[in-house]
Amino acid sequence: MRSISKKQRISALAATAAIVVAGITAGTATAGPSDKESTAKAGAQPAAVSATQQTQLIKKADTTEAKAADAKALGLGSKEKLQVKDVIKNANGATHVRYERTYDGMPVLGGDLVVHKAKSGKQTGVTKATKADIKVSTAGVTAAAKPATPKAKGSKAPRKVVFASHGKPVLAWETVKGGLQKSGAPSKLHIITDAKTGKKLDQYQAIQEADGTGTGQYAGDVKLTTEGSDGNFTLTDKSRGGSKTTDLGNSESGDGKEFTDKDNKWGTGKPDDAQTAAVDAHFGGAATWDFYKDVFKREGIAGDGKGAPSRVHYGDNYVNAFWDDSCFCMTYGDGEGNKKPLTSIDVTGHEMSHGVTAATAGLEYAGESGGLNEATSDIFGTAVEFHAKNKEDVGDFLIGEKIDINGDGKPLRYMDKPSKDGNSLDEWSDKAGDVDVHYSSGIANHFFFLLSMGSGKSELNGVKYDSPTSDGSTVKGIGITKAQQIWFKALTENMTSNTDYKAAREATVKASDDLYGKDSTESKAVEAAWTGVAVK
Repeated sequence: MRSISKKQRISALAATAAIVVAGITAGTATAGPSDKESTAKAGAQPAAVSATQQTQLIKKADTTEAKAADAKALGLGSKEKLQVKDVIKNANGATHVRYERTYDGMPVLGGDLVVHKAKSGKQTGVTKATKADIKVSTAGVTAAAKPATPKAKGSKAPRKVVFASHGKPVLAWETVKGGLQKSGAPSKLHIITDAKTGKKLDQYQAIQEADGTGTGQYAGDVKLTTEGSDGNFTLTDKSRGGSKTTDLGNSESGDGKEFTDKDNKWGTGKPDDAQTAAVDAHFGGAATWDFYKDVFKREGIAGDGKGAPSRVHYGDNYVNAFWDDSCFCMTYGDGEGNKKPLTSIDVTGHEMSHGVTAATAGLEYAGESGGLNEATSDIFGTAVEFHAKNKEDVGDFLIGEKIDINGDGKPLRYMDKPSKDGNSLDEWSDKAGDVDVHYSSGIANHFFFLLSMGSGKSELNGVKYDSPTSDGSTVKGIGITKAQQIWFKALTENMTSNTDYKAAREATVKASDDLYGKDSTESKAVEAAWTGVAVK
């Protein structure tokens, strides 16, 4: 991702451990009008799959015979090979096999696809990131067009790829530029250039970072799962994949030192106690793990049963937090004056959800797909907050309301009317792809609010909302419980790396049709909510 100013974004991830100390309250998030219109088709919902079963699903799909059969059915060329990235299984036995693609041994950026199969194994459809045929030639490629390797620490030498994310597939070079972003966060800027002309085709930041200020202990008195025995407890959660929260001690590298405690009572609620930020991060990580497992039957962020590390106290006066796919970990700064750590529940849920997106649709962090990537993290960060049912940080459709990111007591973002932050988009236009992803995300955030709560004035948990529509239409909400199911199914089964807003509408309508039936109240609400943000 990219550096941002105070007016921009957030991020976060965390972890938890093996002896009960202070804990998580699980529950089902509900908001908006009652969910009485329709009952989701049980068969279309995710199946309960253990980490071992998930591994077996992927292993079965990743056989040479299975991949060759799918490639043949798709009519792929002899130089094209499929690589299994993920498999989603529904309760009715249907599967959705997500593939990456190579061409003549080279990765195809934007070549990902999802093959949909019935329980019998018969293909029932396919969703592709690109509909173009993958055919490229090395003719005309010159050494002069090959970019030099940046000197900054963490840079990677150019690798030859096929770029198919936009327009006609072409031979290209992908270079990773390391170093630091303006905010001080690590940089992993992927730059794509035409192998023949040297022209830059695309770029995206792989470090998904954000900006904010917090006010100390956000979750209040909570329970944590830890590991150890009297005199030597650590913030390690084996019940959630070995998740761990460590202390960077104001450094900017390494895995961090383990937090240890003698009596298993952590933090004081004050930022001058190093354990306080760790408590919020650890709790938020556990709440996010529980949300995905309870609601979507997904065990772990990547669905593989493995935890994701959390590192707190990054840098000095670092007003940011970021998710890094390469370590599958979350890192938190302490904010201004090292007194306002970015560790609230919705921040944690937001950033860990970047990991879910990376493991599934892989939405490229640029253009409209980048806006959808950011919005997905806001949507599920909000859903985690509702699901956690924490008394100190109750569920709402405000983003970062606890961390006081602008120093004026206002939230970072508003889902009912995103433009209230002064920058985010309420609705789509043909310029949306040119807007910073942190602001174009407002379109999907607004859609999700309309789908959950409806248009006009409403109130929930003491927070008042007033959500307009672009055309003045009235949208009736179906509740966050159904809305989040629709978005997750669309993300994991129907979205690809370059999904734009039009394709997101198609993906969510299909997801709703599968869950509730065509022409159902829910599917009509999905279409009405998208129309309400000018996505048609």
